[in-house]
Amino acid sequence: MANEQRESGKNLSKGFDPIVFESESSIGGVWTKTIESTKLQTPKPLYQFSDFPWPDSVTEVFPDQHTVLEYIESYARHFALLRNIQFNTKVLSLSYESGDDSDGELNLWGGAGEPFSTKGKWTKRERENQRE
Repeated sequence: MANEQRESGKNLSKGFDPIVFESESSIGGVWTKTIESTKLQTPKPLYQFSDFPWPDSVTEVFPDQHTVLEYIESYARHFALLRNIQFNTKVLSLSYESGDDSDGELNLWGGAGEPFSTKGKWTKRERENQRE
């Protein structure tokens, strides 16, 4: 299992070590804010990750809020995604400076088939959310 997770992580990031900024304190999006009686409005086979089927224990075609949230959380645990998420952080701005002598135009592929320039630099401005 650990080897499978490492391989999935390697395939997911393709050599990069991504950071995901999440303004909330947990994953799950709207599923963390809905009432418990809320259910999927789409049949579960159409609402699943392509590389992570629903567990056999979920037999309902339209699972409830708790089950959907559990599925999303188990996906994140299975692929060790939580280590790449910076919670309680809202990105205020993001910019890329190419680092070359261009006229300021952002050329995402630089003509060499590689995204962005190796001379460039990302600059982000973020704010940590304050919890009351």
